[in-house]
Amino acid sequence: MTTAYTDFDTVATPVGVYPPQQDSYLLVEAMEQAGLAPGSRVADLCTGSGVVAVAAAAAGAAEVTAFDICSNAVQYARASASAAGMDVSVHRGSWARAVEFGPYDLVLANPPYVPHPPLDDTSVIPSTAGPAQAWNAGTDGRLVLDPLCAAAPLLLDEGGTMLIVHSECSNVQQTLRGLRVHGMRAEVVAQQVIPFGPVMTARAQWLMQSGLLAPGARCERIVVIRADAP
Repeated sequence: MTTAYTDFDTVATPVGVYPPQQDSYLLVEAMEQAGLAPGSRVADLCTGSGVVAVAAAAAGAAEVTAFDICSNAVQYARASASAAGMDVSVHRGSWARAVEFGPYDLVLANPPYVPHPPLDDTSVIPSTAGPAQAWNAGTDGRLVLDPLCAAAPLLLDEGGTMLIVHSECSNVQQTLRGLRVHGMRAEVVAQQVIPFGPVMTARAQWLMQSGLLAPGARCERIVVIRADAP
C-alpha cells in the first residue's frame, strides 16, 4: 500500500506529549488494512497521545495495553481513551515493560526514530512537536528500533504480528534484517511521502551531510514494516 501525502486534522495535545502525525495515521491505516485487531490482544508501544491504541480498541481488539516512558503521555492517553469510551490500559514503560504483560497477538509501535547530531540543539524545534524523547533516537535513528526488533519474539505470541512505523532516514533495510535475524518474516506493507515537519526541517542539512537523506530532499518517506512470528 502506497499512500500520497494527505492533510489530517490536527488533534490538540498538550506540550510534553507527542501529537498524532502522519506516522501515527499511517500506522493506524496499516493496522486497519491488515484486519488483525478484531478479537486480538494488542500492545501499543510508545503510545504518545494514545491515538493508535484507541484506534485498535475501536477496531474490535479484545484487549489493548499501551505503554510510554513519558508520564505526561501516560496520563493523556488514559484520558483520551476514557473520553473516546474505549477500554485501554496504559502503563508507564518501554517495550521491556510490555514483555511483562505479553505475549500479544498484535504489537503496534511508533518508536523514536529521528537521527540527531552528537551536539543536538532542540531549542530550534517548536514545543508543539512534542518532547525530544519522542523522536530523538541516536545518531543513526536506531536507538529504539534495534532493541525493538530483537524483542519481537518476546512480545509476540505464536503467529502474532508486529507493525512498526519509521522514516527512511533510520534505515528501513536494517529493520527488515534485524527482524529476520530474530526469526520474523518481515516486509514493508505501507509507505507515504510527506513534507518535512519541524523536526526534520531543523535537521535536514545535517541528515543530508550524513548521507541519511538524499541531497536537496524536501520530503521524507515513512514506512510501516510488518513482522510475523512463525
